[in-house]
Amino acid sequence: MHPRNQLAERADKPAVIMAGSGAQLTYAELEAAANRGAHLLRQCGLQRGDAIAMMVENSLEFFTTFWAAQRAGVFITPLAIHLTAPEASYIIGNCGAKLAVLSAGIGETTRRLVEERASLMPGVTHIFGHRGLAGVPDWTQACAALPDTPIADESQGYQLLYSSGTTGQPKGVRVELPDTPLEEGTTLSASVAMVWQMGPHTTYLSPAPMYHAAPLNFSTAVQRMGGTVVVMEKFDPHGFLAAIERHRVNMTQVVPTMFIRLLRLSEEERGARDLSSLRLVLHAAAPCPIAVKRAMIEWLGPVVYEYYAGSEGNGSTAITPQDWLEHPGSVGRPPIGGVHICGDDGAELPPGEVGAIYFSGGKQFEYLGDADKTAGSRNPLHPEWSTLGDVGWKDEDGFLYLADRKDFMIITGGVNVYPQEVEHHLVMHPKVADAAVFGLPDADFGEQVTAVIQPLDPLESGDALADELDAWCRTSLSRVKCPRAFHFSDALPRQENGKLYKKKLREEFLAATGQTA
Repeated sequence: MHPRNQLAERADKPAVIMAGSGAQLTYAELEAAANRGAHLLRQCGLQRGDAIAMMVENSLEFFTTFWAAQRAGVFITPLAIHLTAPEASYIIGNCGAKLAVLSAGIGETTRRLVEERASLMPGVTHIFGHRGLAGVPDWTQACAALPDTPIADESQGYQLLYSSGTTGQPKGVRVELPDTPLEEGTTLSASVAMVWQMGPHTTYLSPAPMYHAAPLNFSTAVQRMGGTVVVMEKFDPHGFLAAIERHRVNMTQVVPTMFIRLLRLSEEERGARDLSSLRLVLHAAAPCPIAVKRAMIEWLGPVVYEYYAGSEGNGSTAITPQDWLEHPGSVGRPPIGGVHICGDDGAELPPGEVGAIYFSGGKQFEYLGDADKTAGSRNPLHPEWSTLGDVGWKDEDGFLYLADRKDFMIITGGVNVYPQEVEHHLVMHPKVADAAVFGLPDADFGEQVTAVIQPLDPLESGDALADELDAWCRTSLSRVKCPRAFHFSDALPRQENGKLYKKKLREEFLAATGQTA
């Protein structure tokens, strides 16, 4: 299970195609470029167990750099391209990167990282650029004269990914490097390929940023199995449908905000493309409103599957469209291991009660350099169980439902309110593009439910829309869940992974009003 294994039968087959530009790399070209990159890493002194950082947008260069590091036995940390230079600096230092590969296409952040390398990247000894990044050697040019054959001491590297940082500083999820031969793949890649039946027949469309766990793990698993990955430079609903039709895509993975944008298209626009090749539409990363998912199943048919997991890789659940229609809102049951709903004391709760979600039977992980966060992710009574920090409940049949992040829960008047439910209701209003709900301090109730709305039409912002949304909430939600205040914004801090950065938004509101948490 490795791209190299495809050379005998599929050397000239595209391993990756860029959806917008049409640029592509065959398996033979990917192999040669990755080998040259591995030689460059050795030339720079990196050995097994060292770390590199990549800040590279969706591009062919992402894959040539990734696969070079993967066969050189190093830890690979892809950085989100929306980060500021200080935010990127924290992750680069925390992961212990000795080498950084940065792209000029990201702009101010990578320019500043290069110009202020002494203060922002003091531990990095070598920096290379993609796409003409000024002040550093070009990665591809540095590789050009090196051998396109394997390095003598190949071994498997592995990704060292960081959490999104929605509730605090990003956390590095570190697992041991695989000690199996390069061609055998990893437990994760084998599991992904087996569960979702990947093979040379797979044409997988990835519309999300490659620096996230799911796009990275699924795309590289497809390449290990000899399929073709079609990568969107950036998601847009028209381009997404066009790519499915053009490349006869049979598998794709999206986040709920992409579903919502697709459903905003007119029936004529949705019907203009041939989507009959689709066999599997996966979604994950953020909870999906029930009405949105039901509409997607009605449109595409019984091909919409869902799973719940995290970068930690400690467990997962999955659900078929058929099971979902019988258990609407569920994220399924674990294919292996177990899932447990527990109270603050670590004891399991009965079906229907909301508590912390713990996985058992999965792999162990640690948060790099943070023993307290690692310990905090373990169940007090069953230390082999671990949590991603989410809360939810199970029904009598063992199907899991997500309530929200534990850190996002609002306690108002002694009642627990989970913002996700309110947000899901608000985004179904025809005038709402996106919504964020969180608690702000309140002298009488402890916290008050507050909503920040991104209208489809910014000109709609104001008291009239606030009154309309208040009435909309009161028709379906209990009074305690209805926002007591509505604010408006042209854009919410939701990244392309579908996750909403409410911590930052709440902090801005607290600062603006002179309040403290």
